[in-house]
Amino acid sequence: MRSALYVPGDQPGKLAKALSRGADALIVDLEDAVPVPGKDAARAVVADWLRTLQAPAGPEIWVRVNPGNRADLRAVALPGVAGVCVAKTERAADLAFVDRELAEAPWIKVCPLLESGAAVLAAAEIARAPRVVRLQLGEADLCADLGVEPGPDERELLWARSQVVLASAAAWIEAPLGPVSTDFRDLDRLRASTLALKRLGFRGRACIHPAQVAVVNDVFTPAADELARARAIVERFEAADAGVVLDESGRMLDEAVVRQARRLLEAQP
Repeated sequence: MRSALYVPGDQPGKLAKALSRGADALIVDLEDAVPVPGKDAARAVVADWLRTLQAPAGPEIWVRVNPGNRADLRAVALPGVAGVCVAKTERAADLAFVDRELAEAPWIKVCPLLESGAAVLAAAEIARAPRVVRLQLGEADLCADLGVEPGPDERELLWARSQVVLASAAAWIEAPLGPVSTDFRDLDRLRASTLALKRLGFRGRACIHPAQVAVVNDVFTPAADELARARAIVERFEAADAGVVLDESGRMLDEAVVRQARRLLEAQP
């Protein structure tokens, strides 16, 4: 999943257009994007829209649900839904509740949003909870909780981002989904910050505007020369009978290098 586009659950017009925006996944939002008085109506709109979806040929469909909300979970437990993003997850016990509520929908995966200091500190535990396939940082709420004001290079968030990457790797789940950028007009800055996330170990990013999708997809799509080198590394390593294996430049190929090459090939869209 290179890109995941958030779509407000209370706006049928945007839902209708979202499937053609080029994102690898849609996150239909029943939480922050929907005012409290409109949540029941939005839930009904989203459930009706989900029932109209055909066989999955486009983006994966995820739904961001309100924390601890039984009605949300039951409304979206439908065959066309790949998973739920659980807002404001604080601990693994929050996800045990989700697992129980979705007992009759075993195909539904979970992506917890970590939006507080407590959640980030519990990332390793949360990553091992039932159904969890990846983590996501909710940095607006996290910054408010911590009293952090990120500068241009966002170094203030480096530790939290690295913690989520480490927790994901330790739990053998997919690399985390990068946080949204609320400045959807500055696409150059978006590219720079997305490249920084990629270097940290993120392999995709959430978007709040369709204009962001192409940039995020481009950053997380391997270039042709990267793929060619990765294939050459794997082929050379697998063809070797024994002893030290060298690449075309005479550098040693060990298992770690080959594992990185395989990961790159497996991640291509």
